[in-house]
Amino acid sequence: MAVFAVGIVAGLVPNAGLQAAFGAAAHVANPFAGAVGYVNPAWKANVDSTAASTSDGTTAASMRAIDNTPSALWMDSIAALSGGNSGGGTTLAGHLDNALAQGAGYIVVVIYDLPGRDCAALASNGELPPTAQGLSDYKTKYIDPIAATFANTKYANLRIVTIVEPDSLPNVVTNTTANSSTTSTVAAACSASAPYYEQGIAYALDKMHAMSNVYTYVDMAHSGWLGWSSNSGPMATEFSKVAGMTAAGKASIDGFISNTANYTPLHEPYMTATQTVGGQSCPGASTSTTRTSRSGPSRRTCTPSSCPRASRALSGW
Repeated sequence: MAVFAVGIVAGLVPNAGLQAAFGAAAHVANPFAGAVGYVNPAWKANVDSTAASTSDGTTAASMRAIDNTPSALWMDSIAALSGGNSGGGTTLAGHLDNALAQGAGYIVVVIYDLPGRDCAALASNGELPPTAQGLSDYKTKYIDPIAATFANTKYANLRIVTIVEPDSLPNVVTNTTANSSTTSTVAAACSASAPYYEQGIAYALDKMHAMSNVYTYVDMAHSGWLGWSSNSGPMATEFSKVAGMTAAGKASIDGFISNTANYTPLHEPYMTATQTVGGQSCPGASTSTTRTSRSGPSRRTCTPSSCPRASRALSGW
């Protein structure tokens, strides 16, 4: 999974009480720096098995070359926490234990089970309805168990990087009003889901931010979706609104992550920044991203000159 993280909040102050109680390492600016990522044994086994059944030697070798690449864990259902569904038989705690056994410095966990999930595409709609009961279940049966697992003192020095609810707030920004690209059915579904997205994410941020070894990156879709002149302002407004619903405000968010679910390339060789598509300019079409203190393996940040759309979109944060 190729993603890049845009760090917005700097100088975060760790929760001193929890740090003292758990003996957790200090909250650092870049959780990926100087740390080795967790390699999911199931991922490695799948890559190696596929390579073994591939007749083309060059292709097989290319597959094996990535079998030790860290990848994110998608906790996309309540059952996944205990190893069911996409959990592949390994519990969330089991993965954290594996990370310790490997000597990994960080592990990436995708939090992805909001009430009314994927209101627009319905390609990966979730198990919880966009209702008060759905939100209650999200908090008590999903977020609370995740937070309780992360809080185990044996994981205090493992950096746990969370990607918070892909596509959710971007749907709130662009798909709650019917228009030429959003049907009335989709707009109704996303409008119904929006308050539960906001409350659910605020709750998750509060729980995760309370632990100094846990890092929160809120999903900001990708440059083909957000960052246009028509939605950059609403994007910053929505993120600010949700941050304002948390106890720590903007400090509860370590940064924003892009290219998590669907993506645009980090370098586009076939288009230029002066071209237009559908009457709109494509200022992010030809970019040269640069690494900063917030970047890590397969995670890149944008500077104002290299990613003008992303920078412009977040200028109101």
